[in-house]
Amino acid sequence: MAATSLSETFCSEGCSQGRRLLAPAFQATYESGSKAGLGLTERLKITKPDDWHLHLRDGAMLEAVLPHTAKHFARAIIMPNLVRPVVTATDAAAYRERIMAALPEGADFTPLMTLYLTESTQPDDIAAAFDDGVATAVKLYPAGATTNSASGVRDIAKVYAVLERMAEIGMPLCVHGEVTDSAVDIFDREAVFIERVLHPLRTRIPELRIVMEHVTTKDGIDYVRQSQKNLAATLTVHHLMINRNALFRGGIRPHYFCLPIAKREVHRLALREAAVSGDARFFLGTDSAPHPDHDKETACGCAGCFTAANALSCLAYVFEEEGALDRLEGFVSHFGPDWYGLPRNEEAITLVKRDKPVGYVPKIEAGGERVTVFDPEVPLCWEVV
Repeated sequence: MAATSLSETFCSEGCSQGRRLLAPAFQATYESGSKAGLGLTERLKITKPDDWHLHLRDGAMLEAVLPHTAKHFARAIIMPNLVRPVVTATDAAAYRERIMAALPEGADFTPLMTLYLTESTQPDDIAAAFDDGVATAVKLYPAGATTNSASGVRDIAKVYAVLERMAEIGMPLCVHGEVTDSAVDIFDREAVFIERVLHPLRTRIPELRIVMEHVTTKDGIDYVRQSQKNLAATLTVHHLMINRNALFRGGIRPHYFCLPIAKREVHRLALREAAVSGDARFFLGTDSAPHPDHDKETACGCAGCFTAANALSCLAYVFEEEGALDRLEGFVSHFGPDWYGLPRNEEAITLVKRDKPVGYVPKIEAGGERVTVFDPEVPLCWEVV
């Protein structure tokens, strides 16, 4: 498979850049060596990862993108913002059946379903879905915050009864943490959400377990770190690799447009530091969000980066660059299930570091349409085998 054009620009640097010393305790799972004809130089064996924030869409798109996640991840929290939102337990069960039907033969993957919170959601319905094992969590979208969020919450006070019931039964709330007030700068939406919505909510219902999904700012990182309990955060692949310059380098680049939007470099560095810190409140949620190219490359393009196809290769690059390969397993495989109260996966996967960059198909086909795979603009040499 050929590398993407932007990656090829960097291939002459090879894959030995940025190698750091490893902690002694890590030597049991990290090996150096080579195999004839394979070009392998290093190996990393980790518990099979999970993805705690994933968009699979539906229909032909679901069938096209699901195999990329199922290949490397054992479980994923599935987002409910379909064109017809997944609001009830019946919706969630039906969507789960469609996901299972789309799995490649022999794939071992468990979708963890979420319910889309609306101002008409009933506490009893949420509790029943959780008790029956149909739904793992509830998703809060501020109305208008992102793709298919028009049915989301406009007034948080109108869902307090649902959130109080969730706190009683221990059901987590996954939050898209941005305000949608047009008077607030798009780069400040996360910080304002913490001040106006999240902190008052946590003060009112401190026992509610909340995941701040796809945190993008130092403000978000600092807020999680200051919390004493019941708050965690997911970090995406693309927000660890790009800052807002990527959207405008050489012209408008729609395949780097996502919501929450990428921020300044100081924020990206804060996300990286949190990811590699070993703090169990931060774990992987890719927010891989596929859209057909014609919906991205238009006057009003959709938000989202499709990262499922090369997520682990990107993360291995990030953690190696930060000198923290010994902490990759915790971030992608341990901290998420620990926080959700689920067992860690028993299966393992192995990543190998090639002598030369690994090529990735730049686009995939979905029902006759093309979807662009996230290009990190650096040579990726780690590959799952």
